[in-house]
Amino acid sequence: MKVKILGSGSSLGVPVIGCSCPVCSSKDTKNRRLRPSILLEDKGRRYLVDVGPDFRQQALIHGIDRIDGLLLTHVHYDHIAGIDDLRAFYFHGKKPIPVLCSIESYEELKVRYHYLIDQSTQVVNKDQKYAFTILEDEQGSGQFEGLSYEYMSYFQAGMKVSGFRFGDLAYVTDIRDFKEGIYKSLEGVKTLILSALRFEPSPVHFCIEEAIAFAKEVGAEMTYLVHIAHDLDHEKTNAMLPANVRLSYDGQVI
Repeated sequence: MKVKILGSGSSLGVPVIGCSCPVCSSKDTKNRRLRPSILLEDKGRRYLVDVGPDFRQQALIHGIDRIDGLLLTHVHYDHIAGIDDLRAFYFHGKKPIPVLCSIESYEELKVRYHYLIDQSTQVVNKDQKYAFTILEDEQGSGQFEGLSYEYMSYFQAGMKVSGFRFGDLAYVTDIRDFKEGIYKSLEGVKTLILSALRFEPSPVHFCIEEAIAFAKEVGAEMTYLVHIAHDLDHEKTNAMLPANVRLSYDGQVI
């Protein structure tokens, strides 16, 4: 399996609109961060995890001309705002786009994207463009369009978030509040992709210190940090991190 980091940035992206800080003004391309999303490639199939507001740009940059499924962690704007752009794949393939998400996320999506998902009163959009597989439990495992996965639940600012595991690789983003049982779910993970906003504490994200401690408890051989704010310069921050913890960057392949 290959994982491509489509977006390593936080909800505002980097550079931040109207900001002239050293990171936002940097010429280092690794300090330019689109909103969070990854692309999994496994056995000739492609799966998105989250589809943020920069997805159209990400798809054009990386030549993404099809996907076999979308996995959603939660429904904050920076993780779902590109769902409209997925219609391009529907128009090409003329079949619904498979989506895997929690029951909580599904119920919220029906409200926000009623014109796409709830077709009962629509005439123009009478064709169903999305086919949902629902995660109704707090944790579990399954097969999604040929992809074997496990999932676990935690919370960010009261919102339920799904973390995903694919063999010995796990993607755990937007984590803040969690039960100790999550470590059992991540036992044996060698490669961990984990969100960390900045050095200073945050009420809704791990800071760098918390992310390092979490990765150490998991026992991951290598941890890549995502959801990075403009507080962190790529090279300077990596120089301060443990050797097995690195900031990710847009376009990175793991």
